[in-house]
Amino acid sequence: MAGAGGVLAGQLWKVSTLVLLAVLLAGGSAGGAMWWAAAAARDKALEDLAAEKGVNAELRAGIGDQNRAITQWYEASKDAAARGAAAQQQAAAAGLRYDQVLQQLAGAKATTCADAMPYVNQLLEKVR
Repeated sequence: MAGAGGVLAGQLWKVSTLVLLAVLLAGGSAGGAMWWAAAAARDKALEDLAAEKGVNAELRAGIGDQNRAITQWYEASKDAAARGAAAQQQAAAAGLRYDQVLQQLAGAKATTCADAMPYVNQLLEKVR
């Protein structure tokens, strides 16, 4: 029997070696598959990131364009406000001149068109 036990023990290490080899191969294969899946997921994430960076750049450019347009609009509105203030001052000055001429011509009396023309000419000259 001692011989049978020795033969069995000799075969047992071969079987256990094969089992260990099978476990290591299965584990290595699973690890490799997981490594490949992780690499594929990483590559996909990098592609998605590059696409999002492009979209982000486009959005930032659009925001920059809007900001420039708003700045231009603001500058144009300041210029328009300045022109409006100048026009109001000119209108006020013209109105003052008109009022002064009307006061000067307040006592004028004309019965015909020929009598009125010198006053009209005077009014136009002084309002100019």
